[in-house]
Amino acid sequence: MPARHPTPALALLLGALLAAPLAASAGTQIGASGKTFASDAWACALHPTRGYAPQVVAGLYQPAPTASAKVLLNGQRVARVDAAAPSATVWLANGLNSVGVKINKKNNDAFAFDAALTYPNQPNACIPDTSANVVAGNVETAASGKSYAVVQPGCARNPLTGRTQAFVNLFDAGTWLLNVSVNGVPLTQLNGTTRISVPVFLETGLNLITAANGTLSVDAYVRDVPAGFCL
Repeated sequence: MPARHPTPALALLLGALLAAPLAASAGTQIGASGKTFASDAWACALHPTRGYAPQVVAGLYQPAPTASAKVLLNGQRVARVDAAAPSATVWLANGLNSVGVKINKKNNDAFAFDAALTYPNQPNACIPDTSANVVAGNVETAASGKSYAVVQPGCARNPLTGRTQAFVNLFDAGTWLLNVSVNGVPLTQLNGTTRISVPVFLETGLNLITAANGTLSVDAYVRDVPAGFCL
């Protein structure tokens, strides 16, 4: 795949951001002013409508009672923070991002995050490439052959939430010990004997289901649930 090169203007911007004096602090970085902070790296989480996507947290660092600031993404305001609510979640765009925390014209700190895509037509940096999985009819089998999942979601009441939600069934394809997670949250363990399958309930937008056989393999399935699918 050809190397990705930022535009000259964006390259200059990122160079300036990366040169700013930032100090690491327990999973965060402190802005050059000493009054703001952001996550030290982006993480995957569940967006209310987009589904599984990259995000960071940014805001005021040890704010005074009257402090406030605007939080910006690539120059556009996305949130306001103050002493009562000093942090905000920022959902990143694909590629290079500048997250700013602007207290005033003098204190306008910026933090660079690269949520670059790694394969063609990737929805966002949190969604792995599942093109090696095999789909036959309404069943998708992982490249490892250790698990398979229903392709088309159904609707049922989720006993944990009390809501009717989309779901798919995930199956152990042998007697593998599989740790199942959905959108980064552990769900259950399958062993192919006493526990062969599990219904995996999904949220609106992109969902990532994984079935890990220890460190040997991680099966992945992606399901995109439209808004109002189970209404």
